[in-house]
Amino acid sequence: MNDKILVVTGGSTGIGAAVARMAAARGYAVALSYRTSAGPAEQLVADIRAAGGRAFAMRADSASVADTATFFAAVDRQFGPLTTLVNNADITGPMSRIEDLDPAALDEVLAINIRGCFLALREAIPRMATDLGGAGGAVVNVSSRASEIGGAVEWVHYAASKGAVDTLTVGASRELAPRGIRVNAVNPGLIDTEIHAKAGMPDRAERFRPMIPMGRAGSAKEVADVILWLLSDQSSYVTGALVPIGGGR
Repeated sequence: MNDKILVVTGGSTGIGAAVARMAAARGYAVALSYRTSAGPAEQLVADIRAAGGRAFAMRADSASVADTATFFAAVDRQFGPLTTLVNNADITGPMSRIEDLDPAALDEVLAINIRGCFLALREAIPRMATDLGGAGGAVVNVSSRASEIGGAVEWVHYAASKGAVDTLTVGASRELAPRGIRVNAVNPGLIDTEIHAKAGMPDRAERFRPMIPMGRAGSAKEVADVILWLLSDQSSYVTGALVPIGGGR
């Protein structure tokens, strides 16, 4: 049994993939879920295994109660009860002004970005909580600087969902601290990943670069570094933190 077992939701690309690779290199057994990116997920698992690590991937819609339960049960069978969780699965939804936003798109953003976090926590708590026989654990929710900046004209719906993630993080941290579970969040700003191209703006990171005090976009690795620190014993007295990773913006 590996005593460092990590679940990464939405772990096939971007920040999630960077977390999975880094964690595997540091001795974690890594289980990642994906909704549509089967190819990248399978390649990531193959790369980790080729390097001597332990990993598996499974298709699971983070907004689905049944999919989430099935995924966590599969983790139990493969590795045992998880000790760490990164709630990374999210979507931006379409770029839209508020009055033009399709309600169906809003529902999908809220379902994946916030309902998905709740459902994963709902599965993780019985496996981690010390009052239920678990060994404790650590959770990192991947939020966004948009939760404070607001996403005006582009993604207010996305920003609002991440504001909910921030609130969930603070509330869950206080509820779960007595039960041996730390809960923190990272709030990435402009990060050079596939998210911009998926939203139809492949040049967005370059266009927004002048707005960043540090003069550049961040990398998925830089976000993963912070996430792995929050999962580790080096941050053993940190819970309820919302860590901005935005180059000063």
